[in-house]
Amino acid sequence: MSEVFEGYERQYCEISASLSRKCSSAAVLDGEQKKQKVSEIKSGIDDAEALIRKMDLEARSLQPSVKAGLLAKLREYKSDLNNLKSELKRISTSNPKQAAREELLESGMADTLALENNVVLVLGYVWYHDGFFWF
Repeated sequence: MSEVFEGYERQYCEISASLSRKCSSAAVLDGEQKKQKVSEIKSGIDDAEALIRKMDLEARSLQPSVKAGLLAKLREYKSDLNNLKSELKRISTSNPKQAAREELLESGMADTLALENNVVLVLGYVWYHDGFFWF
């Protein structure tokens, strides 16, 4: 394994652990302290994303036999980072129902549902004009 990748990996693990602790402590804060902690978490997430990009570039420059394992690790790190981002959104949103709504809309569910409705309308229109009545 690349020493450069291992260095980035150590840094990422430290940042990730720190972000998890900060998320836990921010959940019980309110007011200005919470805003400050959320700002620190956002900055840490930006740093973690930069490290993941560097690890990705480093992994892709290695031999295929090594690259596959490192890219699998990267997928785990990206998933971990996405979980931290979700936790940050949950913490920074005071209304839990609003947070759940934003999470659904952000994940593309709204676009998916709209697309499904459009498909049903188009199929209904085609079937109607072909002599099939489907409503």
